[in-house]
Amino acid sequence: SLAFFVNVLGMTESGREGDSVYLRGWDDYERHTLKLTGSKLPGMGHVAFRTRSPQALERRVAALKGSGYDIGWTEGDLVHGPAFLCQDPDGHKIELYYETEWYEAPPELKPALKNQAQRFPARGVNVRRLDHFNGLAVDIEANRAFFEKYLGFRLTEQIVLDDGSEAAMWMTCTNKSYDFAYTRDHTGTKGRFHHVTYAVDCREDVLRAADIFLE
Repeated sequence: SLAFFVNVLGMTESGREGDSVYLRGWDDYERHTLKLTGSKLPGMGHVAFRTRSPQALERRVAALKGSGYDIGWTEGDLVHGPAFLCQDPDGHKIELYYETEWYEAPPELKPALKNQAQRFPARGVNVRRLDHFNGLAVDIEANRAFFEKYLGFRLTEQIVLDDGSEAAMWMTCTNKSYDFAYTRDHTGTKGRFHHVTYAVDCREDVLRAADIFLE
């Protein structure tokens, strides 16, 4: 429920539209990093990646057009501009965008430090920022090749079984060790989602979070 994200994880609500609510960690610089939408079934509606520049977005769109993975332009979302929608070989929907809205904290949430986007919430787990997501896929090799060729991601770690088949991949497009991971779906079902991860400041905060979840 929304109360869990706000009161337990310590996230901040930053907007609502239709059946969706937008949430952020206290040090995320964009207005939101998580969009929750009411649905009869669980899953990931889409993942969105911001390009480094308008020109980078144009290059990715040009590469995707005619590939069989392109879907087309969308008008954007509550806090970001036009986005190009595509899908990986497993059917996960991916948006690419550049225009965005930086978070402007209201007076009661303005931080004293200028290098922070928002005042520390001191509530629940106090998640700081979006870290990564984990998807499930039937064909890990095909998805790895897609992200490398069309989206410019780099492989940083993988699991290769004794028979040579790829069972998992970790990929990045930033200075982090990875921005997302895919692991093989043992059910053979395409396009499924496993988890999204938010970072805290230190290991002790992870242990405290476990205690908070227990309570």
